[in-house]
Parts: sequence; C-alpha cells; structure tokens
Amino acid sequence: MGMGKTPGSSDDEGADAGFAEINITPLVDVMLVLLIIFMVTSSVITQQGPGGGAKAGLKVNLPKGGAADVTARTTDMSVAVLADGRFVLAGNVVAEEELKQAFDAAKSQNPDTVVIVQADEGVSHGTVVQVMEMAKKAGLAQLAIGVRDGT
Repeated sequence: MGMGKTPGSSDDEGADAGFAEINITPLVDVMLVLLIIFMVTSSVITQQGPGGGAKAGLKVNLPKGGAADVTARTTDMSVAVLADGRFVLAGNVVAEEELKQAFDAAKSQNPDTVVIVQADEGVSHGTVVQVMEMAKKAGLAQLAIGVRDGT
C-alpha cells in the first residue's frame, strides 16, 4: 500500500485518484449578482425619483426640533437649502428661477402640495424665508420645516 492510494487499489488506479477541486465559479456568479443588486439599490436610495421626499438622501445638517417630524407624502415637495445657499430639488441643484418654475408646476398639478424646507443649520434665516416666500407667491400655502429629532 503506497502513499496517496486508496486501500485495495492497484498501482495504476492510484495515479488517477486525487482530491476533487472546489468549483468557485457559481460562488463568484452569486457574489457578482449581489454586488450589482447593492449598487442599483444604493443609487435608487440616493437619487429618488421626481418629487424628492423628505428622506431624499441629502446630506443636510438639520437643526434639532422637539415636535414630531412631518411625514412626507408622494405629492409633497422637498426643498433643501445647503450651507452655501444653493437650492436642491429632487436631488438636483437648481437656480432660483428653476425653483420658482417647480413651485408653479406643483401648484398646477396639486394645489394642496406641502412644501418641506430642509435647511442646513448654517443657513441664514433670510434664505429660508426667501424659499418660503417663493412658494407662497406660487400659491402653495402649506409649508413645513424639516428638522432632526430632538432626542
């Protein structure tokens, strides 16, 4: 009985006997599919569709508040004001004129649209009031301010 041979086998059969290799191709296929799924879902989370929403994946340092948070509906319009004063609507930086046009379009689609203003802590009060005044001039009277949970 030699090394590496199975018991009871002849010498020429032992040369063909060996360890079976592990096939990793199915494992790699599954891992690539999972990677693609994670990449697609993460891009969907950060770039939400038209209308945005209160949780549109923006990095805005909201001030703390004690009241209950406003729950966004699909008809609501979320406007973020970044620390440098730029306006973000549905994940895209927009100019003041484009924001006015978006308010007018929202008014024509649904007059009961709620405008949620999410302003960074460092934004001046005047900039927040400016956004709210643009919404009111467009005819959107329901306004809300987005804040972090105070706890």
